[in-house]
Amino acid sequence: MKYKKSEAKEYAREHMVGVWAANLSPFNDALQLDEKAYRDNLNHWINDLKLGGLFIAGKQAEFFSMSIAERKRLMDLSVEVASDAGNRNGAGACGIVTSCSDTNLDVVLELAEHSKNIGADYVIVHSPVLHFGADTDETIYEYYRYLSEKIDLGLAMWNHPDCGYVMSPELCARIAELPNVVAIKYSTDRAKYARLTEMVGDKIHVSNPDETDWLENIIELGWKLYLCSTPPFLLQSKVDQRMNEYTQLAFAGKYEEARKVRDSLNPVRDAIKHSKPKGKPQAHGKYWQELLGQHGGPVRRPLLQLTEAEREATRQAFAQCGLRTA
Repeated sequence: MKYKKSEAKEYAREHMVGVWAANLSPFNDALQLDEKAYRDNLNHWINDLKLGGLFIAGKQAEFFSMSIAERKRLMDLSVEVASDAGNRNGAGACGIVTSCSDTNLDVVLELAEHSKNIGADYVIVHSPVLHFGADTDETIYEYYRYLSEKIDLGLAMWNHPDCGYVMSPELCARIAELPNVVAIKYSTDRAKYARLTEMVGDKIHVSNPDETDWLENIIELGWKLYLCSTPPFLLQSKVDQRMNEYTQLAFAGKYEEARKVRDSLNPVRDAIKHSKPKGKPQAHGKYWQELLGQHGGPVRRPLLQLTEAEREATRQAFAQCGLRTA
C-alpha cells in the first residue's frame, strides 16, 4: 500500500484529483475479454490522454455480466499498465480505483482484498441494493461502517438511482466521517451534491459524473475530482484534448478561457447525445470508441447491440461533430 489506512483521507486529498474515467470493457466476437484490446485502450487513456485516474469494473464496464475472475483480471491489467507508465514525464501516476460493488458482501470484500494485494489505489462500492423498504439511513450507514472497518484501502461511496433510492446529503456526510472514506460519486441532482460539498468541506472529495457541470463545479464548489464516466475518452483524442484543457485552465483560475474551451465541445456532446439510442449507453460508447480509433466491440447480454441503422446514425454524427483524430 502507498499509505497507511489512517492516512487515506490525506493521501486522497493530494492524489485523487483531476479527470478520472470509467472504463468500457472490450469483448471479442466470442464475448470474451479481449486483453490485448484492453491494454491498448489503457495505454491510450493513461499515456496519450494522461488521465488522472481510472475507475475500473463499474457499470460502464458491464461488471454485472462478468465473473469474479474476469473482474479481477480487469483490475490486474489496469494496475499493471498504470504501474508501467510510472510518472508519465511529470504528469504523475495514473490512479486506479476499483469497483468492488456487488449484492453479495463476501464478493465485495474479496474484490477489495484483491485490489489491495495488486496495488490499486482505492476501492469504490455502491450503496447496497435493498428490498422491502430496507433502505433506512441506519442500514446504509452500517453497511459502509462495516466496509470501512474491513477494508484497508481508501473507500469511496457511490450512490445512484439504480440502487432504488438516493442517499441524503446528511447521511453521506455522516459516512464521510469514517476514517478511510475518501470520496463519493454522487449521481444525484446538483442541489444535493452542492449541499453535501458544503457539509463535508475537505474531509472527502464530492463528485458527480455529469461532464456538462464539471467546469462550474470546479469554479463554484471548489471540486478537484471528476469521478467519473466515459466522457474523458469519448470527448477526446490524442490530438484533441479539450476536456483536459478546460480542466487545467479552471484549476489555474482562468475561468473565461476555460468556458470557451468547454463550450467548443458542445457539437461533440450533442452528437453523442442525439445518436445514442435509449437503453444502449455501453454499446453506443463502444462504437464511438471505435470511430475514435480505440477498441470497442460487442456488449454482453442482457444489453443489446446497436442495429446497423443506429451505427450509421452514429457514424454520421461523429463525422459532423468536429472532434479531431489526426
